[in-house]
Amino acid sequence: MSEAFVCSVCGQPHEGLPTQWAWKLPDAIWAIPEGDREGAADFTEDVCAYDGRFFIRCVLPIPFTHQADFFGWGVWAEVGRSTFLRYLDLYEADGSTEPPLPGTLANVISLYDAPLGHPVLIQFGAASARPTLRLTHDDMSPLAQEQRTGMGADRHHEILKALGAL
Repeated sequence: MSEAFVCSVCGQPHEGLPTQWAWKLPDAIWAIPEGDREGAADFTEDVCAYDGRFFIRCVLPIPFTHQADFFGWGVWAEVGRSTFLRYLDLYEADGSTEPPLPGTLANVISLYDAPLGHPVLIQFGAASARPTLRLTHDDMSPLAQEQRTGMGADRHHEILKALGAL
């Protein structure tokens, strides 16, 4: 029996198991009452500015140990104004040669106890790709350790069950 899922974005069935989970907005923006959100924050699917704060939607990859792919946490990073402006400058260009820049997680990943404000490094990529997030080498959090060592099939299933995706 093959495994399949229905995508929550496109509504179409796909073979295999989901390999990504994403937040549509930073947690600080979700905290704004729905009726006030669009007037208070300026956001698209990729960037957000709110009350002097700046956010970029990224992918935090966790490599699989059982297949040549990764699980992508589609999270937002809060960044400084200069990083935000640099990303906008490079939005339609290849930014992969840019050095990694500091940021912090702007979504809680509760499965790892990864809090808001957890430090990350943001790496810009090709024009068609979202930036990737890396945790620092000295970060000993469960999220950082799993990013370094990868996740097996059992852990992948555990995450999907906890998310309600299975």
